[in-house]
Amino acid sequence: MTKKLIAILGPTASGKSELAIKLAKKFKGEIVSADSRQVYKGMNIGTAKPTKKEMKGIPHYLLDVASPKRRFTVVQYRKLSLKAINKIFKKGKVPILCGGTGFYIQAVVDGIIIPEVKPDWRLRSNLNKLSAAELYQRLKKLDPKRAGTIEKKNKRRLIRAIEIVMKTKKPVPALKKNPLPYPVLMIGIKKENLETEIEKRFFEWLKQGFLREVQKLRKIGLTWKRIEEFGIHYRTAALYLQGKISDAEFIKKSLIELRNYAKRQMTWFTHQNFAEQNLGGFKRPARQQPEPQAMAGGDKRIHWVKTEREAEKLITEFLKTN
Repeated sequence: MTKKLIAILGPTASGKSELAIKLAKKFKGEIVSADSRQVYKGMNIGTAKPTKKEMKGIPHYLLDVASPKRRFTVVQYRKLSLKAINKIFKKGKVPILCGGTGFYIQAVVDGIIIPEVKPDWRLRSNLNKLSAAELYQRLKKLDPKRAGTIEKKNKRRLIRAIEIVMKTKKPVPALKKNPLPYPVLMIGIKKENLETEIEKRFFEWLKQGFLREVQKLRKIGLTWKRIEEFGIHYRTAALYLQGKISDAEFIKKSLIELRNYAKRQMTWFTHQNFAEQNLGGFKRPARQQPEPQAMAGGDKRIHWVKTEREAEKLITEFLKTN
């Protein structure tokens, strides 16, 4: 069997998982999740993790592989996902990478290799007390070049960049790449009325017991701070359960967070070249810049579809070619 990988990507509530399962059924595939929250045990409702019934007998990998008490890194994800993909190949099946975490997908497809600098949790805790503006000014002094490319308001990336500089005593290095040695078909889903779908799904989560699920995370030992670190509606749920915001504020803020999250996902996939995204804030050296046709309007490797039939047609042609 010729090795080929299919990636199904798109924003939250776009129907990725459902489509991936249908495609896996049709093309004898198995699914590898590319979701930075579905990797955690006990986070099912709020991550839209597919149930056994929804999986319809299709094996899924990279679900429930980490404790929410500990941070799961993209390095760990890449290692486990490549292992899962190779396992699927050995079974004579087609691996389907499915998710909305652009960093995870890029780590697999483009083989992004993160600088091997171990986390310094004490340093991170101290830096986290600073505002994004203060962090940016500190990074600007330490590494002006990196400061010129980083997202100024992204505290997580600012902290990581400062950490790397402080631990290595050198500027943030360029990202290294080790892309997959076989063809990859990337299919993006464009969903009409996405905001409506986001709102509908959020209220379904509430009915299913999303807040009870968050309370369970607290009971097994997670701090409120840790729960807030999961972002989007987890942050607002933590604030609500602590009595810091009202019912109305919880719903309003959660929907705003989820809509903004979907926008950030689409920005990742469409507004810049996928291979040049600031995943750790690093850029490739000039000599390794992608071809000009891949630069404008996002990654030209991504085929955007609106229907299942369009996706099926793309996959049929992809699997035919040698």
